[in-house]
Amino acid sequence: MTAIRNARRAGTASTKGKGEVAGSNKKSWKQKGTGNARAGFRQSPVWRGGGVAHGPKPRSYAQKLNKKVWALAFARALSDKLVAGDVIVVDEFSFEAPKTKLMAALLKELGVDRTAVVVQKEVDDTVLLATSNLPRIDYSTAQALDVYTVLANRKLVCDKAGFDALMARIAK
Repeated sequence: MTAIRNARRAGTASTKGKGEVAGSNKKSWKQKGTGNARAGFRQSPVWRGGGVAHGPKPRSYAQKLNKKVWALAFARALSDKLVAGDVIVVDEFSFEAPKTKLMAALLKELGVDRTAVVVQKEVDDTVLLATSNLPRIDYSTAQALDVYTVLANRKLVCDKAGFDALMARIAK
């Protein structure tokens, strides 16, 4: 979960250091005799309009995880859903038209009242369009499903082919 959430971070925060702020490197006033404190150049971080000391720069927050760790995490998350009884398998999703109302009625009939992810083996445009306007329902293929989506949603609603593809994926 941490690795997935970190990889989704933008990492675009950026500030200008003293070398990047506009201005000359001329000394603001002479070193001695004015009664003021010693002053260097205007881009110094202690001055208004100066650079930022140790400010953020664009970076990637992604973490490397081994393939076996990813696979184990997915298998554990899916098996926990199976043990908890949060996986619903239907024969197939058959809609004559891509209507959100039809998908909402099916999910209500199945007892899905909160968040859920609809899983199929391959993308079906009719089902994808029927789920796209439902606010708490995600859509994924069995191959593209990740640990975060499994754990973030309360129920998994799969068709038979999608469930078999998930089982084949964790059997490896």
